[in-house]
Amino acid sequence: MLKYTLRRFGALLAIVAIATLTTTTAASAADEEPIRIGSFLAVTGPASFLGDPELKTLEHWVERINDDGGVLGRPLELVHYDDAGDAGDARTFAKRLISSDQVDILIGGTTTGATMAAIPLVQRARIPFISLAGGIPIIDPVKPWVFKTPHTDRMAARKILTDMEERGFTKIGLISGSGGFGKSGREQTLAVIDDFDIEIVADETYGPNDTDMTAQLTKIAGTDGVEAILNFGFGQGPAIVTRNYAQLGIDMPFYQSHGVASDKYIELAGDAANGVRLPSGALQIADQLPADDPQHDVVTGYADEYEATFDESVSTFGGYAYDALMIAIDAIERAGTTDKAAVRDAIEQTSGLMGVTGEFNMSADDHLGLDLSAFRMLE
Repeated sequence: MLKYTLRRFGALLAIVAIATLTTTTAASAADEEPIRIGSFLAVTGPASFLGDPELKTLEHWVERINDDGGVLGRPLELVHYDDAGDAGDARTFAKRLISSDQVDILIGGTTTGATMAAIPLVQRARIPFISLAGGIPIIDPVKPWVFKTPHTDRMAARKILTDMEERGFTKIGLISGSGGFGKSGREQTLAVIDDFDIEIVADETYGPNDTDMTAQLTKIAGTDGVEAILNFGFGQGPAIVTRNYAQLGIDMPFYQSHGVASDKYIELAGDAANGVRLPSGALQIADQLPADDPQHDVVTGYADEYEATFDESVSTFGGYAYDALMIAIDAIERAGTTDKAAVRDAIEQTSGLMGVTGEFNMSADDHLGLDLSAFRMLE
């Protein structure tokens, strides 16, 4: 009887040990379940010079973070689709990332159009989304689950108009792309112009597939009183406008928006870009930042690592992706979980986070968290 009891007790211990081992293994596997970051970017197509450095940045720093142990003891997994800047594809991929891939957070939307197409899905799914596009409609009015890292077109308009006013210009011409970014930039310029002693006396637009804008520029330059010209757009359009500007020999100051703040614009525009003024983040002048500049360490750190890794000039747009990833990681770590509502709340509470683009201080009323000090005027 004693032998039988001992055998039964031993068997029970074995069962308990196996159950404990199984539970522990399952818990360990759950702990190591990757944190999935979903992304849709314009890696090919007209906006590829924006999306390509964004993807390279996300891929490299996700790998780097995983090498350092991941986040909350879990690896990061980047799930990416190339929307080529097409709003319809962006919506399709956003839906796939949310429904099929079941990502924890979204980072992407290279263009304003792609971002806006995805927002209704994001809001319904209640998943945190950090956009890399510039248009102010992305965050104004505030949408609970949507954030962004680039300066807004309204901020860019204010920075440019402030510079124009300081230089004594009172009458300007405006030429803008008819796509999402250019259209929004035009609208924001018109919305804030009354805050300045400046009048827009000529207002022209061009399409995303236009290859010559000399007609619009000729009309603007011929308008009585024009003292300077501003182009709001991104992609190849602004480079074409710049080359046409030089070809026509227009002799007046020429401004571009932050939509062209990259070396790619200079490559596309060539010598015609000389003298063009534009607002940009500190990244474009990383090698000129004094050591005591608050952004010096993060900007030079990102720039040096990116250029050493990819053997190409750093891009402002890659910086937007870097900041989005850092904001996401900071929020997940502070939340201590990937619960979507908790991460959303943590992103909204981001404070004093120094990024490549500027210092982020978000709130329930501000899902960007940057001010005009994040812009530098470049020439």
